[in-house]
Amino acid sequence: MCATVHEMISLSVNGSLVETAADPDTALLYVLRNDLGLKGSRFGCGDGLCGACAVLIDGVPTPSCDVPVSAIGERNVVTIEGLGDETRPHPLQRAVIHCQAAQCGYCLTGVVVHGAALLEDNRRPSRDEIRAALDGVLCRCGAHQRIIRAVEEAAEAMRAIG
Repeated sequence: MCATVHEMISLSVNGSLVETAADPDTALLYVLRNDLGLKGSRFGCGDGLCGACAVLIDGVPTPSCDVPVSAIGERNVVTIEGLGDETRPHPLQRAVIHCQAAQCGYCLTGVVVHGAALLEDNRRPSRDEIRAALDGVLCRCGAHQRIIRAVEEAAEAMRAIG
């Protein structure tokens, strides 16, 4: 049996144009992890319900396990790696570390991606708004209060820098 040859698919990921020869029906998560080496988004449930694989697509938190790569088109994808890095972390990444807002860390990508999207639109979120923004992220550890505090701390930092 011959292997199927696919046309290259172009994507904008973390501000760079990249190409993949993945099958068009391949989940974006697998392209990010396997083809592009971006391991921050994790496989959790595979049904788009847990938040572990969250990325921003045009600024909207989206489960990457549930989106075929062909559906991305010209939209912009930002992964946890694209929000910040060790030298210039996103204020929420910095706050998560400062507040020790993680235990196992498996849900942390979803927390940061969903929280960053909230803070992009609302620099003064209430605790209820933070909880609502993070509602799509399943977490079973005991860091919930520290996670909320980290989002509040990041909001304060983002207000201070404008």
